[in-house]
Amino acid sequence: MQQRKDAPLRSDAQRNRERILEVALAELTDSADAPLSTIARKAGVGQGTFYRHFPNRESLVLEVYCHEVRQVSDAAAQLLETRAPDRALREWMDRLARYAMAKAGLADAMRKATITHGSLAKWGRGPLTSAVALLLKANEEAGTIRPGVTPDDFMLAIAGLWQIDPHGEWETRTGRLLDLVMDGLRAGAPGP
Repeated sequence: MQQRKDAPLRSDAQRNRERILEVALAELTDSADAPLSTIARKAGVGQGTFYRHFPNRESLVLEVYCHEVRQVSDAAAQLLETRAPDRALREWMDRLARYAMAKAGLADAMRKATITHGSLAKWGRGPLTSAVALLLKANEEAGTIRPGVTPDDFMLAIAGLWQIDPHGEWETRTGRLLDLVMDGLRAGAPGP
């Protein structure tokens, strides 16, 4: 009996998929041409299981990208549940920086995937914009950032992330850049 495409995955199938995505992120970051057989072997799944989830390299790369975007986007609400809004925003910015560096490492693989799927930006913009909007709203309501900052303003302010070399001392550079952005957001904040 064949499983419907929109049916939820069994728990073991979901674990296999997650393992494949984790290994694929690491392998494709190292080399855009990492063999799919190597990814399957390191994920501990057979070829049939691998290809059932990802019929080709392009579908794998697209899903790795979307998976990373979802994780970063979902972190916004999770952080707001356990931290003050300004702390949640700053920690989320660090997660976004790690995502940006992984994305830079995947650049070759993503470039090759866009030949088939077109621009990948459309897959990530919506969830990231929603996460930013949630964080900005919480901070504005708490009085921890200046009023009126839009998600587009924020994304323009942090655009320098995508210019940082992921192979250099990116952690130091991104930390300094994001501290500057946070200082700018706090300037003119009304306070609680």
